[in-house]
Amino acid sequence: MADGLAIMAPRPSAARQILALAGPTALSALLQAAGQVAETWLAARQGTAALAGWSVVLPFSLLMQQMSAGAMGGGVASAIARALGGGRRDEASALVIHAVLIAVLAGAAFAILLAGFPHAVLGLIGGAAAAEAAAPYAILLFGVGAVPVWLANTLASVLRGGGRHALAARVLLLTWMAYPPLAWALAEPAGLGLPGIGAAMAAVFIASSLVMGLVVLRGGAGFRPVLRLRPSGAMFWRILSVGLVACALAGVANLTTILVTARIASQGPAAVAGYGISARLEFLMIPIAFGVGSALTALVGRAVGAGDWEGARRLAWTGGFMAFAVTGVIGAAVAMAPYSFARFFSADPAVVEIAARALSYTGPAFGGFGLGMAMYFASQGAGRMGWPMLAGLSRIAVAVGGGWMLSDLAGMGLDGQFLAVALGITAYGLFTALGVRPGVWPGLPRN
Repeated sequence: MADGLAIMAPRPSAARQILALAGPTALSALLQAAGQVAETWLAARQGTAALAGWSVVLPFSLLMQQMSAGAMGGGVASAIARALGGGRRDEASALVIHAVLIAVLAGAAFAILLAGFPHAVLGLIGGAAAAEAAAPYAILLFGVGAVPVWLANTLASVLRGGGRHALAARVLLLTWMAYPPLAWALAEPAGLGLPGIGAAMAAVFIASSLVMGLVVLRGGAGFRPVLRLRPSGAMFWRILSVGLVACALAGVANLTTILVTARIASQGPAAVAGYGISARLEFLMIPIAFGVGSALTALVGRAVGAGDWEGARRLAWTGGFMAFAVTGVIGAAVAMAPYSFARFFSADPAVVEIAARALSYTGPAFGGFGLGMAMYFASQGAGRMGWPMLAGLSRIAVAVGGGWMLSDLAGMGLDGQFLAVALGITAYGLFTALGVRPGVWPGLPRN
């Protein structure tokens, strides 16, 4: 009982450790969030049809960022942190080339699917009209940008695993600073419209991946990677044992958005565009929570590598409360003024009405989402992903299944669907947090 109470009382030492690593990443994450807000605003300026096209690409764009940075990236950071925590520097060095190979293959998969077959894939979600508007954007975003996005975020995770969060953050900070003005220049003065936004994302991440690669090769993570070695199944598994589960969770989160979008597509492009705005603000909580979460992955990984499970739990709960406080305040602001937030992105009254209705339900759930995301990143560091997986499944079950019950069976319409989305987010936060307790995080570390 005393152990259980201990995890509920954040200690200053744990908070200081988290803040020391989280500060630089949080700054770059805030710029990423600002860049994504600017992207939403810029897409809306291209018209309702373009905004609907952007909305059907959104879940896949978010999935690519989440998998490469927080999911498989978390597996990379966790594996390297646990190796360094256990004093295995050679293993950490060898893990880098395995991480890069995973990134190239995963980026290529995104490129083949979404740049090769955009009409077929996107048409299943938003219909033919939205897919037609989205296809040129998707071809540039994924066909040119998918591999660079994966490489840049994977190499940043190598740096974080080595405890060099500030170094990774500086490169990503410049990346996200450059993105909005370049996207605007290509979309409007250059006349490319929505595809210009995709071209800008590809361009900034090509530059970012090159710079990040040079930093890692020069020993920026605290060690130099070993490049000349035969790929090892055991080394891949160090990363994939956490990364695959985390990617599945990211897939479930975005599948939730995809299925909800598909459910409301029959309401027309305005409904798809309005929900896209709501979903974007919801998913902005991820980069905000990532500042704390990336620190938790490294700190918890090192604690677990050294066998300190009590310290790992203390770090996780401290970071969880931090993320809950920040995202909860943002969510409260959104819920109190949903129309103001919606009007920032669109002047179309129909789009604004639907976006505001969605935000009035989902805004209060942002705090729970932040808590869940922080605990998810901590679970990556611990190599304990069972409860986060249960949390992800509960989210999709409540958001989609509950949406059908409330919207269709109970006759609540779109309001019922939006309420179910909010309840799904809340369920995700609660189940992920429940997994961080002595009964789940005990015993010997999994190396």
